[in-house]
Amino acid sequence: MKETSQEGGVYREKIHNMLTNMIAWPCILKLEGDDELLFLGTKQDFITECQTLILTDSDYVLDSNGISYLIDIKQDKPVLVQTEKVLTVEDVTQLIRTNEFVKAEVCLTKIYFPTISDAINSLHY
Repeated sequence: MKETSQEGGVYREKIHNMLTNMIAWPCILKLEGDDELLFLGTKQDFITECQTLILTDSDYVLDSNGISYLIDIKQDKPVLVQTEKVLTVEDVTQLIRTNEFVKAEVCLTKIYFPTISDAINSLHY
């Protein structure tokens, strides 16, 4: 049976919705070549940021479980594609330390988080 483009679009949308529901929000958007991290509280925040930024193939989103996702911007809406890369709380803490170093507002040695979710939520202000 031949799949029409409309059926294929519906199928892709169902898969996208299923995967999006598995993403542990909030998330961090990490842009290649930039130490600044962007807090993404919801899927809608992600879509809005993607509409305003020029993204590269190396930019990624990190969810509250440490799972990283590449951003597929070939669709009408950006889609998160899960990678095999999983960051530890130490990895995420280092990203946040680098982010805060750029701002020069916090003593870096005092930055500690018991969980990845706590680390990501620290960026929400």
